Amino acid sequence: MKKLCVLLLSVVLSISLLGMSSDVIEVFIDGQEVEFDVVPEIKNQRTMVPLKLIFDKLEMTVEWDGILRKVTASKEGLTIELTIDSSIAYVNDTMVMLDSPAYIKDSRTMVPLAFVAEATGAVVTWNDSTRDVYISSLTYPLVDTGLERLFTDVSKVSWLSEDSSFYGQDGHYEGNQPSYIDNGDGTVLDTVTGLMWQQTMDEKMSFDQALIYANESKLGGYSDWRLPSIKELFSLILFTGMSGGEVAKELYIDTDYFDQPLGDTSIGERDIDAQTWSGTEYVGKTMQNDDTAFGVNFIDGRIKGYPKYDPRLKSDKLMYVRLVRGNESYGQNQLINNGDGSVSDLSTGLMWQISDDGITRDWEEALEYAESLKLAGHEDWRLPNIKELQSIVDYTKSVETSGSPAIDGMFTLTQIMDPEGQKNYGYYWSSTTHQDGMNTASSASYVAFGKAQGMMRGELLDVHGAGAVRSDPKSGNASDYPSYLGPQGDLRYLYNYVIAVRDID
Repeated sequence: MKKLCVLLLSVVLSISLLGMSSDVIEVFIDGQEVEFDVVPEIKNQRTMVPLKLIFDKLEMTVEWDGILRKVTASKEGLTIELTIDSSIAYVNDTMVMLDSPAYIKDSRTMVPLAFVAEATGAVVTWNDSTRDVYISSLTYPLVDTGLERLFTDVSKVSWLSEDSSFYGQDGHYEGNQPSYIDNGDGTVLDTVTGLMWQQTMDEKMSFDQALIYANESKLGGYSDWRLPSIKELFSLILFTGMSGGEVAKELYIDTDYFDQPLGDTSIGERDIDAQTWSGTEYVGKTMQNDDTAFGVNFIDGRIKGYPKYDPRLKSDKLMYVRLVRGNESYGQNQLINNGDGSVSDLSTGLMWQISDDGITRDWEEALEYAESLKLAGHEDWRLPNIKELQSIVDYTKSVETSGSPAIDGMFTLTQIMDPEGQKNYGYYWSSTTHQDGMNTASSASYVAFGKAQGMMRGELLDVHGAGAVRSDPKSGNASDYPSYLGPQGDLRYLYNYVIAVRDID
């Protein structure tokens, strides 16, 4: 994925440096190992790195003033100045105090890694077990879905040319590939996102119990665990998963690193009754005016809003919990209206079409539209994969509470009338095939930016919440839709809207 211009953003550091020895430290920037001619070292309990090579990798211009012994690094609105042996640096003319001054080693300027991160907005993660440093130039780097397979609307295929139908789907594009480290202490580090995860989930618990559980956890010797946001939790999902209705086939999470239980069939549960709580509460209500929190189902590959109380069991709803820590900026968008029909997200490195064109399409037509789009002087638009599309959901909004779709107000989405004539917003296609059901090639995932509706006991309800991720058939007769399917009577439209995406140059 093409990398974003480095701007001054907030940064979250999860580096533990106290008491470290002088062993060799390896540094990775955006997944690539950096080869230094002067190796990083620990000085005054700080990791010191060669400035020029780091800034070169972050695509900054570096200048040296030998008389003043001053280094200036710059790029697009960001200027950093450091003077050798001085504890004062300047970031865009703002004075910053260094806890360890820059110095010269073997003709190279050495600077504190923490300062590099704070000044550039990079996310830095330290892995104590391997003594590796991971630097990401984005605060919200998206992990690829992992899906390499290609599909039509009826079958898996081995190859599709650029001029063929169904070109431009998820498997044609490659993003940041999943990369994990098992820390050996019950935690797993995601080196793409900078997030550290609980490896094994305990017994199911209520939403309120989950919040207490997170606050009290000391897993791995850390005390800053939290219940993940829905965007953090969705970062773990892999659409290499496959599900057969209520039965598990291939799980939607990397089971080499994470333990993922199924529902307990011995007590009447289904395999898919193994949902995981997020800490994101729905601002609206679902079902029968129920308080709701979002969760991810790693058995069937969906995001839904789940009522906190189960009226059938007459008790709090119980779900699994996987705690997270680190990179507290993850999931926070940094949007800029480019004034040319596009919006840039500086946190993910993606550029978005600012509004749909008001036309609904089946999946094949959606792929073709996005691939052929010419907008804002660019021709490399595509249909977003489901993790890219979910990244721009604004979970602080809903039709019920804000009268708007669950997306930033910079975007313009087409308002629709639901089957009962009430105002709503439609579904938006992703390029990701959802391998679910009898024919695992026939459906693709979408995001519901408005109410995710279903027909239950003859009543049309918001059953899953704005920001839900579900799937629709890729093709069919228009006269057969809208229709309803499943125990919640999920409303299916088939003909959905498109917002295209591209990587920022």
